[in-house]
Amino acid sequence: MVGPSRPQFVLFGSSITQFSFSNGGWGATLADVYARKADILLRGYLSWNSRRAIRVLDQIFPKDAAVQPSLVIVYFGGNDSMGPHASGLGPHVPLPEYVDNLRKIATHIQSLSDETRLIFLTCPPVNETKVRESHSKFLSELVRTNELCKAYSQACIKLCQEMDIKVVDLFTAIQQRDDWMNVCFTDGIHLSAEGSKVVVEEVMKILKEAEWKPSLFWKSLPTEFAEDSPYDLVTADGMKTLNGSDWVIHRDTMWD
Repeated sequence: MVGPSRPQFVLFGSSITQFSFSNGGWGATLADVYARKADILLRGYLSWNSRRAIRVLDQIFPKDAAVQPSLVIVYFGGNDSMGPHASGLGPHVPLPEYVDNLRKIATHIQSLSDETRLIFLTCPPVNETKVRESHSKFLSELVRTNELCKAYSQACIKLCQEMDIKVVDLFTAIQQRDDWMNVCFTDGIHLSAEGSKVVVEEVMKILKEAEWKPSLFWKSLPTEFAEDSPYDLVTADGMKTLNGSDWVIHRDTMWD
């Protein structure tokens, strides 16, 4: 481990999580927003469902760890919601079991420490036409429909309401754009930069509005090594230096 110690934010989920540092992804954006404030740790696993996730909870989130995460963002549901394969193989998880698995994930993470916060992301919609047009000689047909996505999304929201857990309704949020089917995905399923922007917007709303103590909103966290220094950039009059520790001039979006 490197120092100084910072809050740890863990992104735990399937491919939408694993890919979140690619192509302007939401994980990369969070890492930029929280630069010098928190460490964004990626635990994303392509093609995983909630059934696989609960089997490794103790390995990913050991209860006896010296440092526990300040925030965990969980996403499972897209693979769970796929239609079942006739062989019985594949990622499909029946809806009641999916809810039970999410409950187990939530209970485990909440037990890590009194200050570990939790956000769930629901199953987003898909571009069904693009999914149907995608063929692979290596894979069987992908049964992904918005009817299934909606059912699993609503089940996640209901559970979060019961457990008083913050949740991002991605199924609804992404569809607020009229052109969502064409701009929010790379392949009809996984998020593009525009789709990832929706995730960050919704996560930031929660982080800003949540009455958590301490607050985890980026503006509320201290910036590492932010003291004034004679080695900072020199002002135009040549009389002093200017501390740029909190400058965000490189960002297209300010995330206020």
